[in-house]
Amino acid sequence: MMASKDVDKTYQSVRERYARFGVDTESALERLGRCALSLHVWQGDDLAGFERRAERAPDGGLLVTGNHPGRARTVDELRADLEKALSLIPGRHRVNLHAMYGEFGSSPVDRNEIEPFHFKGWVEWARERGLKLDFNATCFNHPLAASGWTLSHRDKEVRKFWVEHVKRSRRISAALGRELRGASLHNLWIPDGSKDAPLDRWTHRALLKESLDEIFETEYSPMQMKDSLESKLFGIGSESYVVGSHEFYLGYAQAKGKMVCLDLGHFHPTESVADKISAILQIHQELLLHLSRPVRWDSDHVVILNEDVLGVLQEVVRGQALERVHLALDYFDASLNRVGAWVIGARAVLKALLIALLEPADRIRDAEIRGDLFGRLALFEEAKALPWGSVWDVFCLRAEVPAGPDWMDEIRLYQENVLGRRGGS
Repeated sequence: MMASKDVDKTYQSVRERYARFGVDTESALERLGRCALSLHVWQGDDLAGFERRAERAPDGGLLVTGNHPGRARTVDELRADLEKALSLIPGRHRVNLHAMYGEFGSSPVDRNEIEPFHFKGWVEWARERGLKLDFNATCFNHPLAASGWTLSHRDKEVRKFWVEHVKRSRRISAALGRELRGASLHNLWIPDGSKDAPLDRWTHRALLKESLDEIFETEYSPMQMKDSLESKLFGIGSESYVVGSHEFYLGYAQAKGKMVCLDLGHFHPTESVADKISAILQIHQELLLHLSRPVRWDSDHVVILNEDVLGVLQEVVRGQALERVHLALDYFDASLNRVGAWVIGARAVLKALLIALLEPADRIRDAEIRGDLFGRLALFEEAKALPWGSVWDVFCLRAEVPAGPDWMDEIRLYQENVLGRRGGS
């Protein structure tokens, strides 16, 4: 166990070292403590949800791999797992729901029938723990999504079903925000697209616009809910054409006053998501980021502290845009302990954010403005060696969360005492 006395002693010298670069570590810690991540419930149960349907439909561009023991099978198990994860992540955070995670009882409830009361249990749970809830329409894993088309389907009746589902999801999101006294973010992603190149790229996008126009006819107070639209370059079964592309949603969101959602795995591997942030926020007031990790394709690996995540959060901090950017995790991995996956990803994002907050940006910016390119590059390099790890340990201990690797022991105990005793899926 890392001793608080030793951490504090090291931190004093580290604080002085940062001060020589013009960085106040206490200010960075205070700012980090006000940042909330939105933890995605679907990491805990491999995107199974709690709907009662005879057979599982195709996932529509989603693939969860692995069979590690301990998947959450009930809402109580999922909430217990979330609580364990949150106990090991410093700070106060949010929980992100999909529509298929309602408590539907013994009778089947189709997606176009969901109501706020199906999520009453989540509201009570969140209120007791001081949490806020975000929400997502679930436009996949359903017989009417098996064709690969939902809101842009050529069949009007299929579109009508999905339009109603998203309308109800937005209503539920607003109810969550109202009940918990904080805006709930409602994010929309659809799998619509084509495996091979289509002749007609126009019709499905026209139909999607028509569906969205109907969905957004109802407006909600931004104090209750905020809408975001999530694009994708390609998916499984939509390798050649995705209806909801980045360009489509960026233009639509600008026209309708909505947010766009940038998922780190939804762009070309050589494309910089970080570079998009300063462009989008010139026009848009807010932005949602889905923090994921693609490996060769949008494979939704557990987030780690890598250049992509660090670059994105540095850009947010450098632009003084933390108040305008919402941070959410979005990955699913069943090959390792699922609770541990939440903790690894969340702690990695918070570490990246801390590094960004500790960057000697004022010194670097001053060199850049003066045209001192040598000084700018030298400072960038010197900053890489600054001992941010000691500041992270202080952040964890002040939040009464294990610092260093100590949290791993808690995950192993939880696997032994809880997850490992669960029956089959």
